[in-house]
Amino acid sequence: MRTRSGTMTSVEKLMKKAMELKSKGLSKEEIGDELHLSSPTIDWLLTRQIKTKKAPGDVKIGWRSIGVFPNRVELISQIMTDMIMEETSEREEDISSIVGIGLNGIPFASFIANHLETELIIYRPNVTDRTAGVFSSNYAGLERKNVVIIDDVLGSGETVVGVINAVEEAGGKPIMCVVLVNKTEMNEISGVPLRALIRTRLIN
Repeated sequence: MRTRSGTMTSVEKLMKKAMELKSKGLSKEEIGDELHLSSPTIDWLLTRQIKTKKAPGDVKIGWRSIGVFPNRVELISQIMTDMIMEETSEREEDISSIVGIGLNGIPFASFIANHLETELIIYRPNVTDRTAGVFSSNYAGLERKNVVIIDDVLGSGETVVGVINAVEEAGGKPIMCVVLVNKTEMNEISGVPLRALIRTRLIN
């Protein structure tokens, strides 16, 4: 997997980064969040199968050029806010709160809640079970709230499904999910409208 010049390929660099994160104690799910890759792809990298087995279909997402500057995160959040206002006004639904999914959905959710002048709710996914998690007690509650769920990248959708279920169990109503990048063909998830700034699609 090396080029003739001896430099590492991008896949080898990903494998090295995944192994480095594992050595620091991150779970497979946390590594996937950090590298914006699916669990099967992380398994493929961590088990060093890059020379013996075909890679799972996946798309590597990187938005560091946005994340390094808060003003860029805010500008992207303004676009997400505009999408939310368009969608909810068409359906004549009021928004009570914005739910930010930790870790990477929180900065966007914070700016969006500020733009919409709503409450902020923070959800922390379980590091080993993406369908489970908890809401932080330091932020707003959910009972009788219409909420919009915010994350950066939607892969399998397991985390967002977990959040939707948790919101409903807590007495809230999820009315929309908004992500920076949608790696699926879904336009809704668990019956909740799903919108993204960018949709990626793997073409075989």
